[in-house]
Amino acid sequence: MRFEEVDNIWLRRGTERPLLCFAGHTDVVPTGPIEDWESDPFNAEIRDGLLYGRGAADMKSSIAAFTIASERFVKDFPDHKGSISYLITSDEEGPSINGTVKVIETLEARDEKIDWCLVGEPSSKNTLGDVIKNGRRGSLNAYLTIYGQQGHVAYPHLASNPVHLAAPMLAELVDMEWDK
Repeated sequence: MRFEEVDNIWLRRGTERPLLCFAGHTDVVPTGPIEDWESDPFNAEIRDGLLYGRGAADMKSSIAAFTIASERFVKDFPDHKGSISYLITSDEEGPSINGTVKVIETLEARDEKIDWCLVGEPSSKNTLGDVIKNGRRGSLNAYLTIYGQQGHVAYPHLASNPVHLAAPMLAELVDMEWDK
C-alpha cells in the first residue's frame, strides 16, 4: 500500500477472524556522524556473534523473528483458525503520517479489523526480551497558541510576558500522567 512517497506492506493469510497482526517498520533513524560508528552502518557486519548495521535491532531482527515464527506456526498448523497478517511500514522513524495511520484507515474502510497486534519494537530495559508491554506508549501532539501583549525586553514592566504566564500551565502538562 503506497501513500504518497511511503511504501507499506499489508500481507494477510486467511480471511477469517480472529486476526493476529505482526507490526513493524523498515525505516531507520539518520546515521549521525559516520565516524562515530565502529563499522560501516550501510554494510551489516557480524562481530562477536552479533549483527551490527542500520536497523538490525530496530527493527529488522523483529521482522525476521515474525517471519520465522509464522513459518513454523503455519507448518505445524496449516489449517489454523483465524488469520495472520503483517503490517510493515517505512514511515515510523519520520513524520509517521503515511504509514500505519493510512494503512489502518484503509483496513477500516474495507471492514478489516485487527483483533490482536504484536509490535516487535525493541523496548527492553537491560537484556533482550526482559519486558513485554501491553499497549503502546503512543504520542500526543498539539499546537499551542499563546496570546499576549507585545513589549520590549528593556521594559518588561510595560507588558505582561505571555511565556511567563504560560510556564505554570506547561509545567503542569509535563507533570501530568497521560496513560491512566
